[in-house]
Amino acid sequence: MYTGRTDQPCCLCDDPKTVARIAVPPRAVTLMENAAPIAWRDIVGDVTLQFCESDWELVTELVLDLGMHPLSRCNVARADFSIREDFEALLNSTRDEPDQTEQEDRMLAEARAVIDDADDPMVEERDLVEAHVVVRAMAELGVDRTA
Repeated sequence: MYTGRTDQPCCLCDDPKTVARIAVPPRAVTLMENAAPIAWRDIVGDVTLQFCESDWELVTELVLDLGMHPLSRCNVARADFSIREDFEALLNSTRDEPDQTEQEDRMLAEARAVIDDADDPMVEERDLVEAHVVVRAMAELGVDRTA
């Protein structure tokens, strides 16, 4: 049985052919379309979003040129994440509610480091887009413990 990441369609248009993938903290799910029934506190690990080629160009412009993030247009049904209850069913045991504080702090610190090193030729455009999305989403949600 495979329990790792699966390929999901583009979270904006549902195109199955994707070219880019970014990860955001579980709390960022609350900013996405159709997220009301999702208990973000029960998400284990990162939330992965994939984009098709044309939407990736749009997301890159939106994030790097306009200073925004695309999460409000992403459909949570097309995101890839694991829910605590899925692990409980698989392992036949109950787990405590995950505390994403450490994960959020780590992702924010890594994102800020990428943004600080934006001029480094080793920093790829995808990494920069992901970093800005993480920082902006967490700022919008009022989460800023590493500043």
